[in-house]
Amino acid sequence: MKVRLHVRSGRPETREFADRLIASFAAGGVTVIDDDSTADMVVAVGGDGTMLSAVATAIELDVPVIGFNLGTIGFLTVADPGSMTQIVGRLAAGDYGVENRMTVAATVGDRTALGVNDVVIEKVDSQRLIELNVTIGSVDFVNYRADGLIVATPTGSTAYSFSAGGPLVSPGLDAFVLTPVAAHSLFSRSVVIEPDEEILVRVTRDRAVKVSVDKTDLGQLGPGDTVIIRQGRRPAQFVTLDSPSFAGLVKTKFELP
Repeated sequence: MKVRLHVRSGRPETREFADRLIASFAAGGVTVIDDDSTADMVVAVGGDGTMLSAVATAIELDVPVIGFNLGTIGFLTVADPGSMTQIVGRLAAGDYGVENRMTVAATVGDRTALGVNDVVIEKVDSQRLIELNVTIGSVDFVNYRADGLIVATPTGSTAYSFSAGGPLVSPGLDAFVLTPVAAHSLFSRSVVIEPDEEILVRVTRDRAVKVSVDKTDLGQLGPGDTVIIRQGRRPAQFVTLDSPSFAGLVKTKFELP
């Protein structure tokens, strides 16, 4: 078995853990490689930001991904660093499951980017609202005056969308969650829609907006420009290790009483 590591840079404790992880993999007969093209699994060491980078590589390679949580909440990085030896043993023995999760694709002009969390369309000028027209399928749905709009997958519903007031959605479901950011509109609630719907977002005012997919920049748009958002053709594959239910995970991560 060959694994590719994605390690958060700039933190000595993360690098120290990664060195111990590499040694543990070697002891278990697992090879850590630098060449993505031959990896059987991608392993992230850090927080959810590092995990997003690892997921992008895993999707491209069509292999599963797992993350050791050395960040804060860590909804994506579910492997406990304190159980490193046991987890490495299970990975080496093939004693794990794989859960497919919906991805999202955003197209701007001739550029398309794929992500597992969300597409974010937001203002460039911090002092001015933007205006966005949203079409869902064949329905001219709504016009938003807001700081931005988040189109999240269930996996991404625990990230920026949740901070903006959106619902938490189990990653076992396939759906889009549309959540406006600081909307100055009568209709400012989140909307959950079917995953096979195409979402078209058009800039309707002369104020520039920027588009990102999982925090990766997809460029800026001006009046009349559009973003087309669809379900990704390929799911992300997350390694599972007897993980708790989604309700149990939320309870643990948010330290609910």
